[in-house]
Amino acid sequence: MSPCRRLALGVLATTLLVAASACTVRPLREGAAPPQLPPPPALDRAAEERIMALDPERVTAADVRDTLARGPAPRILLLHGGIYPVHLAMSSFAEFLVGMGYPEAQIRHPRDGGWSHSPYEDEQQQAGTLAWYYEREGTRPLLIGHSQGGMQAVKILLVLAGAFGDEVAVWNPLTDTADGRTAIDDPVTGRRQPVVGLRMPYASAVGAGGAAFLLPNQWTMIGRLLVIPDSVEEFTGFWIDFDTWAWTLPGVEATRTFTASGRARVRNVTLPAGNNHVVMPASRGLAADPALRAWIDAYRPGTPAAVPPPDAPDNTLWAADVWYSVKKHWVQEAQRYIGARRAGTRPAVTGKLE
Repeated sequence: MSPCRRLALGVLATTLLVAASACTVRPLREGAAPPQLPPPPALDRAAEERIMALDPERVTAADVRDTLARGPAPRILLLHGGIYPVHLAMSSFAEFLVGMGYPEAQIRHPRDGGWSHSPYEDEQQQAGTLAWYYEREGTRPLLIGHSQGGMQAVKILLVLAGAFGDEVAVWNPLTDTADGRTAIDDPVTGRRQPVVGLRMPYASAVGAGGAAFLLPNQWTMIGRLLVIPDSVEEFTGFWIDFDTWAWTLPGVEATRTFTASGRARVRNVTLPAGNNHVVMPASRGLAADPALRAWIDAYRPGTPAAVPPPDAPDNTLWAADVWYSVKKHWVQEAQRYIGARRAGTRPAVTGKLE
């Protein structure tokens, strides 16, 4: 057997093993009560006013520390790549987010404390979980995916858009079971909202596609990955300029250009070829470096200053751009939450969220 064939078979065997382990649900101890979400933040009028006064596109480190951290924060669903132990790179990114000021409890899985989710988990359950979080917490979750996890993020958006069926069950992440319903009471509009039809505020994918299309769990994404549905308001696709895993090459746009099927706002960002696909999200140390941290906090896409310092790690631009978007949608979701609370929202019945 040739070395290339042995390598291919080894990768396939590892992938199948990881896929099988990802389908295993960690059971609760016998007689143990299911875990609970933390209570919502206690906001006084002054705190609400400070949040409402924030500009989502100009959020400083002081705004995060002194204002945003005291209010509601969206759940972040991190989706790691598919080959063990690449999940550790996404765990590093989760720690970067916490180091920059994001609430740890809004990233960790409330049942087992994990930082990120597998691309081998059921996308219908993941979509149903997003609806469950939104109903309970009042802020719509954000999705951030790496490699196969980036494909999974788009797959979840397609589920929410109804591409794989008209009904999706609400999924309780605390008990890891379906709730026996396919709609939630929208905490902002007060209406009855089916899971299919929900719109998330933000999603991103880095290094998606390429070799992952060879895996059976991603065959449904062939011809679909690059078209972003209306189930997200803003999507950013990141591509490494030369990436043998994602099959991207300099000057070849066909394999690395996301487009919107309708009204989603879609950006495509090309990252330097020096980035390593496998460990791309490993960014814990960026938050601990005072100079890099200051640059990341001040970063705004499309401005002359949006070029990393010469000695910055290659993945600094990606981390800064995602952090900018997280802050932006953190502010917008918190303001949406406060606006609904002030309006005294009550449940009603309607169709899809507009």
